[in-house]
Amino acid sequence: MTYRPENPLVVQSDRTILLEVNHPRFAELRDRLSAFAELVKSPESVHVYRITPLSLWNAASGGVQASEILELLHRYGKFPLPPAVEREIADTVSRYGRVRLENRQGNLVLAFKDAEVKNEVLNASTLRFLRDDSEGQRVRVPPERRGWVKRELLRLGYPVEDVAGYSEGELLPIRLRSVCRSGRPFRLRDYQRRAVEAFHREGAASGGSGVFVLPCGAGKTVVGLAAMERVGQATLILTTNTTSVQQWIREILDKTDLPAEWVGEYTGDRKDVRPVTVATYQILTHRSGSDGSFAHMQLFQRRNWGLIIYDEVHLLPAPIFRATADLQAKRRLGLTATLIREDGREEDVFSLIGPKRYEVPWRELEEQGWIAEARCIEVRVPMSAELRRRYLQAAKRQKYRIVAENPEKFSVLEAILKRHREDRVLIIGQYLSQLQQIADRLSAPLITGRMKQAGRNLLFDRFRKGKVPVLVVSKVANFAVDLPDANVAIQVSGTFGSRQEEAQRLGRILRPKSGANRAYFYNLVTRDSLDQEYALHRQRFLVEQGYHYEVKEMGEWEGKHVSTAD
Repeated sequence: MTYRPENPLVVQSDRTILLEVNHPRFAELRDRLSAFAELVKSPESVHVYRITPLSLWNAASGGVQASEILELLHRYGKFPLPPAVEREIADTVSRYGRVRLENRQGNLVLAFKDAEVKNEVLNASTLRFLRDDSEGQRVRVPPERRGWVKRELLRLGYPVEDVAGYSEGELLPIRLRSVCRSGRPFRLRDYQRRAVEAFHREGAASGGSGVFVLPCGAGKTVVGLAAMERVGQATLILTTNTTSVQQWIREILDKTDLPAEWVGEYTGDRKDVRPVTVATYQILTHRSGSDGSFAHMQLFQRRNWGLIIYDEVHLLPAPIFRATADLQAKRRLGLTATLIREDGREEDVFSLIGPKRYEVPWRELEEQGWIAEARCIEVRVPMSAELRRRYLQAAKRQKYRIVAENPEKFSVLEAILKRHREDRVLIIGQYLSQLQQIADRLSAPLITGRMKQAGRNLLFDRFRKGKVPVLVVSKVANFAVDLPDANVAIQVSGTFGSRQEEAQRLGRILRPKSGANRAYFYNLVTRDSLDQEYALHRQRFLVEQGYHYEVKEMGEWEGKHVSTAD
């Protein structure tokens, strides 16, 4: 066995990879590993990655070859690559494309590269409806089962390469402006242009579906507009809430030549169906009772859509997945800052929306100045003796809330605000009672889901104009709130260990700033508790993106020697 101690990688037989943080090539290898492996743990000295079938298939869909992956692991491994892992990587990558969906003379067919795979698929109990009535290595597929077949084949371990093409929707004459209606010059950034090219693929049958993974503040909406221009067909845009719907509409009217009467809002307040329609997931999944029908799902059939855009695709509700399974003849674009789903349904995103077509590392855009430079700081706060007694005696499901609402966090919060008195600050939390106490103590406005949209819009506008320097917000502000001047976020509590929430909350402050172009993300955590344990889980996302994550004790924030420049 050849041992090379100077190398930074250890590849283990369970498909985990250990990467030494202090190695000179750490940053380069972190980025290369993230293309085909998932970050599992991120302690200070060694990061742990895991290779999964889905991570390899996403890489394969982007053109990464098994030989490239194996060459990297061989070159930088301390020990020889375990033969079983080498075989598994080669086999898993080779499975992508062994089954293709094609259009043959108007018929939808599965094309197999070999008879063995064909026989395995035809013998699967969930695919018995497929009949072997075609010649050679092809099997006809009912068009209405296109999504079902793709999902089931992925579960069998054969991710389908769908090159069957798409039906054409209503023509939409749309052009991006060179000067926005607001008077500002406008042009696509290089990475936005590359993303659209990766999606459209010059109209090839292999293009037209997939997911873009771009940081918050990187202009995902603009990329969506550019995809609309390239496709040039009626577009349905689905997003998370009414605030996001209105932001999409503002961007469409500001940056394209579409007239206002061509753009519709489909929400709880309005039901306008136009050539471009922006709707919320909530309205589509609304029903009168648990057994009632989804009355608004018919929006998918109200026009002959040529493109469906799924904003924040990592949040897609299960009923939308089911509807999307029937929409495989439509072009589909997913937008997200992270493909992490807390329900583990990343496979459904891959099979029903499409594979990851384009991703830009957060740190790469930060270095180019397209998003703000972020400093991530966790401040650990002690518990009082009384709070610790309550915490130890509580049932497990109550423990997190007890420490998340630790009153000792108030003094740290006030100390941080004192240091950022000239900044625009968002205080974000999970529990409304905690947020109300903070808002009362600071005499700051509070935005929650109970506030009507008009009230939220008014406060967001006052914050943008600098009339309100501090906003206290619940998780309604996690998504699609355009606050470009916010440069400090203080998280006082979160949704347990949610990495996707960490991504969104950091994203609230990442839009580029004038001047120093710097942002601060604070996480207030009760030490030696579930709060600290969940924070470690959420921290994985930040480290995965290449951010340095500092941990400080409460006492370090009480003296004058600590400043925002240290």
